[in-house]
Amino acid sequence: MLFTTRSTARLLRVSSSTMATQWTQRCFASGMADAVGTLEGQHFMSIDQLSKTELQGLLDVAHHYKAQYATQTANTPRPLAGHSMSMIFQKRSTRTRVSSETGMALLGGHALFLGPSDVQLGVNESMRDTANVLARFNSLILARVFGHADVTELAKYSAVPVINALSDRHHPLQTLADLMTLQQHFGKDKLRGKTVAWVGDGNNVLHDLMLGSALLGMNVNIATPTGYEPDAQILETTRGFAAAEGMKVQTTTVAAEAVKDAHVVVTDTWVSMGQEEEYAKRVAEFDGYQVNKALISHASPDAVFLHCLPRHPEEVDDEVFYSERSLVFPEAENRMWTVMAVMAAQLGKVE
Repeated sequence: MLFTTRSTARLLRVSSSTMATQWTQRCFASGMADAVGTLEGQHFMSIDQLSKTELQGLLDVAHHYKAQYATQTANTPRPLAGHSMSMIFQKRSTRTRVSSETGMALLGGHALFLGPSDVQLGVNESMRDTANVLARFNSLILARVFGHADVTELAKYSAVPVINALSDRHHPLQTLADLMTLQQHFGKDKLRGKTVAWVGDGNNVLHDLMLGSALLGMNVNIATPTGYEPDAQILETTRGFAAAEGMKVQTTTVAAEAVKDAHVVVTDTWVSMGQEEEYAKRVAEFDGYQVNKALISHASPDAVFLHCLPRHPEEVDDEVFYSERSLVFPEAENRMWTVMAVMAAQLGKVE
């Protein structure tokens, strides 16, 4: 009888502990769902369409998914079961395709790859007709395009949410992965007041990174050669976000000035797809912008390095790229967890 009583007591303690854990998880999931609930049914075009709460909410969901799907069981949730997503790729990409397809599968859904030979946007069929057709088959449309007007036109006529997986103006999915990586490294609540330094072309990747960094309360330093500055309107929006958080955005043409005391140093390709004919000209004009030991020595001692990949040796040397400072491979992995968060939020299936 004593044995039975003790066993029952132990079982009750375990059961209570399990119930408490499950209750905590449900409350956490409910809070995340509330934070991103406003994104249900919405297109995802750029970081500046998000509020600070929505941005942090997506990052919370991504962190949650990384923990939840690291070890899968028969009971692992498949919230997107029965849903599918068309993935239109005008521009090739390793990380975007693999992260999106794999992430959709983990969530229980199905992704369909449509390359240039499968669908020619605006050539054989208009954007409007493409959007109308795909929306009748799929729950989501993801598009990686050359011109930003292409993805906005898809969104205009689509009856289902559209994800901008990259355009010549914005790359919001990359910024989500970057910010998630920084939160993992420094701590979720430790980014405020830190400085992100960009060295290189004032391109689409920078546009969303500076928006997201400022929105989360970070300073932003930008070094670009003359003629390669970021879009003036997006820069002005970034300054507004930074001012609201009591932070600063500074621009320069001197790489070392931007990197000085920075906690994060970021660069990207100097020659994007479609700009190959400008290679020699661009490499010459970006002389002095390579991230190397000498340049990063101006940064904070605990500074880390990010690059969205693929990288080229003129942008960053091996000594930095493969160093302990470099977070490029966790950053690449986090492309999957963050796009999973976006897909689930757009379909109202965060759990």
